[in-house]
Amino acid sequence: MRNIIDVQLKTRRAAATEYRADMLVLGAFSDEKKLDKVGRAIDSRLDGAIERVIKLGDFKAKLGTSAVVYGNEKIGAKRVMLVGLGEKKKATVDAARKAAANASKKAVEMKVQTLGLAIHAAFANRFQPAVIARAMAEGTYFGSYRYDEFVTANEDGRLDSLKVELIDPDPIRTKKLSKGLAAGAAIGRAQSYARTLANRPANVIDPPELAALARKLARDSKNLTCTVFDEKQLAAKRMGGILAVGSGSQSKPRFIILKYTPPGKVAAGRPAVALVGKAITFDSGGISIKPAANMDHMKLDKTGGIAVLGTMKAVAELGLALNVLGIVPSAENLPSGSSYRPGDIITTFSGKTVEVLNTDAEGRMILCDGLEYAVKQKCDIIIDIATLTGACMVALGKYMAGLMGNNEKLIKQLQKAAEGSGEKVWSMPSGDEYAEEMKSKIADLRNIGSKWGGACTAAAFLRQFAGNAKWAHLDIAGMDVFQEPTEYAAPGSSGFGVRLLTTYLMNLVEGKTW
Repeated sequence: MRNIIDVQLKTRRAAATEYRADMLVLGAFSDEKKLDKVGRAIDSRLDGAIERVIKLGDFKAKLGTSAVVYGNEKIGAKRVMLVGLGEKKKATVDAARKAAANASKKAVEMKVQTLGLAIHAAFANRFQPAVIARAMAEGTYFGSYRYDEFVTANEDGRLDSLKVELIDPDPIRTKKLSKGLAAGAAIGRAQSYARTLANRPANVIDPPELAALARKLARDSKNLTCTVFDEKQLAAKRMGGILAVGSGSQSKPRFIILKYTPPGKVAAGRPAVALVGKAITFDSGGISIKPAANMDHMKLDKTGGIAVLGTMKAVAELGLALNVLGIVPSAENLPSGSSYRPGDIITTFSGKTVEVLNTDAEGRMILCDGLEYAVKQKCDIIIDIATLTGACMVALGKYMAGLMGNNEKLIKQLQKAAEGSGEKVWSMPSGDEYAEEMKSKIADLRNIGSKWGGACTAAAFLRQFAGNAKWAHLDIAGMDVFQEPTEYAAPGSSGFGVRLLTTYLMNLVEGKTW
């Protein structure tokens, strides 16, 4: 298979006017009349070429826009790209992340080999250097990513690597930028890893193969260990939810556990955190089969579990002083003579029984076993993530994920992490009125509620398995994929959740949220 573009990222102490690269990237705000200091210096050596582009109206500096002017013998860069940052009065760190994504995406399209980023200069001292550098690193990986592993021809001439440097002339600031860049690169690599696994089709990744990839992830890190339960072990442990969902496929289910043990001591009072991710490697709906149109997208129903793997990769690279358990129940939901059926009553790992009314409501059936495992491991905080319901996409569109939970402080912590990571969430209810809908007359629970509030009733179902832990649920349906290219990303998996969950865990370590 073809390798994904190799992004090489570092900082360099250099003046923008002298810096040599195929392209230099500057940021500009739409409500600023003048370029920043760096922009003015470059423009002066280009004899006003940048200002002419702006005066002509070819570049208005809105977020997601860009323009390119060509260099001369007076500067080191062959090209200068202007990227829009939107309004300065509304500027956030995410504007820098998106600008870096925009620039790196364009760089790949233009077959640029070396790219210099000076976007941070436009923000001056508005944000800490490490914070903005981290965001730019994340954006660089995000925008440059392409999924073309199975493209055998290289007719587009796509380059194998992209060398990116964040440049600044000040040695003290460069050192601070370097620290943030290293963290952002670890997160960016983890998100690209997640996007690649999520994009791979079901004939390449099934539950056993996903388990093998998790084991490899653990082998590559001295702070990760991996345990996998196969179908026989699942039966012995009476994990009925995941066994039922996987019963129709020849690819048998797997229950994946990644344990992260930090290299140093964990500060007293820091909670043990479990991340539980849904990994349905292909979801046909089972006997309650889905329509044929767009069923190919159901290879992405493993996105929640993949986000957990990506987050565990980032946590291990960052060396966070926190105990984290990554739990990924994985199955393939197919119809066959051995499939579970509507009307079946399933005994889950917790002992609770569930009446199956729709085999396409399978995500909650595997997650409930994952949640119960986290409870049995005495985790203080449990966060699950899943492409769980189309109802969430009906409610929120493709702009943010649904966030539910049983602890208001945890919900606010995740909202704070969403703000910092640029992966947006919106709080939704999942209280007793929704749980009431999930009660069955012939079992403890049923696996679907009424036609209304489906995202909320699904969360209320999961809530029954969280025990006394602080629990939150992320419904990322609609956030998992770019069906069309955007200003910042190529089509395919978004890797949503990796930045959000990693940021939340980093905040815990930094003492911001515990």
